[in-house]
Amino acid sequence: MKPKIIVIGAGVGGIVAATHLAQHGIKVTVIEKNSRAGGRCDRISREGHHFDTGPTLLVMPLLYEAEFAALGAQASMREMLDLQRVDPTYHLVFDDGSQLALTSDMQSMCEQLENFERGSFQNYLRYLEEGQRHYRLGVERLVNRDFRKASEFFTLQNIPLLYQLKPLVNHYRNMSAYFDDPRLKAAFTFQDVYMGLSPFEAPATFSMMPYTELAHGVYYPRGGMYGIVEALMGLAQNAGVEFIFNATVKQIDVNAVHARGVVLEDGRHLKADAVLANADLPYVYNELLPDASLANSITRKRFSCSVISFFWGLDKTYDSLGPHTLFLAHDYRENFERIIRDLSLPDNPSLYVHAPARLDPTMSPRGEDTLIAIVPVGHLSQNGEQDWGRIRDEARRHVFRRLATLGVTDIESHIKFETNFTPLSWRKRYNLMKGSTHGLCHNLTQLGYFRPRNKHPRYQNLYFTGASTHPGTGLPTAMVSGRLSARRILDDLMIER
Repeated sequence: MKPKIIVIGAGVGGIVAATHLAQHGIKVTVIEKNSRAGGRCDRISREGHHFDTGPTLLVMPLLYEAEFAALGAQASMREMLDLQRVDPTYHLVFDDGSQLALTSDMQSMCEQLENFERGSFQNYLRYLEEGQRHYRLGVERLVNRDFRKASEFFTLQNIPLLYQLKPLVNHYRNMSAYFDDPRLKAAFTFQDVYMGLSPFEAPATFSMMPYTELAHGVYYPRGGMYGIVEALMGLAQNAGVEFIFNATVKQIDVNAVHARGVVLEDGRHLKADAVLANADLPYVYNELLPDASLANSITRKRFSCSVISFFWGLDKTYDSLGPHTLFLAHDYRENFERIIRDLSLPDNPSLYVHAPARLDPTMSPRGEDTLIAIVPVGHLSQNGEQDWGRIRDEARRHVFRRLATLGVTDIESHIKFETNFTPLSWRKRYNLMKGSTHGLCHNLTQLGYFRPRNKHPRYQNLYFTGASTHPGTGLPTAMVSGRLSARRILDDLMIER
């Protein structure tokens, strides 16, 4: 008889793991609380406007390619997703009115950087060399490794990583070796927000992010980032994975050492030979399992920041806005202190505006526009005293103020409708504990072997995948996490890979 596995949550990690398992003859059922797959990589469609609620660009394309290939996709990832390269990747706008377009065009980068700081282009090339080393070693020795026991991480071979990857060096401080201008330091560290981290506490290892963006490219799937979920769902369904939507798991049924299945909110009890949880890991420990001490241990870990997202359908086009515009505040450090330390909204927040119709006209009706504005904020506090209605309204005013500096002064009067997400929305819609959009953050003590692993320490057939497990947050790493979790299950079931 085929082993039966239940996957809780149809996020990217869960879909990928389910597909790998089904391809090895296992009967897999995925239980999803929402009406469609994708988790926080979701889509909102209204009146001909389409919005990605999660990532708005495809970064680290080599990881995606490797993971789609591992799933046995017959077409290449680029063909399946109909990718187009985004170059320049970002249009950066600073408080003093200066601007920087991050591009793979080295002549353009040279001219732009030298206008900021003499000699900065050669230093930029040195920084990319470091980023290349960090990317190669990070992916090879950390991201793609499972670390099932300490001896697999603490090896003589890994000792050189302490200086090769600079995990003990602060990322922003490390920028002093390359640039003096604070605007340039900000321009090549803001990507740490992808990890839910401040560059003032992130390890310099994360220089891999600006490197891969500029060396490997940033892409956009035609139809939006949700196309990745649709492509993965096609592979899963071809492999025979069963999906049950609009079904909420109330608890994981366990005895002393095993998971026996799941109990749904409607009272159904589904039995399984193993359970793989793709729901947010802290949520699983706190809401679906009985062990309070382990739940408290997870809750005490560091969580990532959150964001307030605005989704606007506009009755007018704003062609002057590029696809990815990032406003970086001059009080860069204070921005992160207010978010990370005070769990609040900065007085002068950095923020991001995405215009998907610049890349794909079908994302909005003809003669209209679709805009997404994302403002990083603190996650939910324990005391619950944050007034998210007030904070949301303040964040919206900051977006309008920032856009006005680019000559976009009438946007408020052309909004047909607005949907917005606050940390409360992220918690309710996707069961993200504290509304932390990136799950557990990626500080030094929550990376590599120190990040929660993909198997429960007590229940021998309960496994995990997703943002808060190894290797971490992000769509490509979620795919890696799904593959590693599936491999762990197959090994435990002694099924040949």
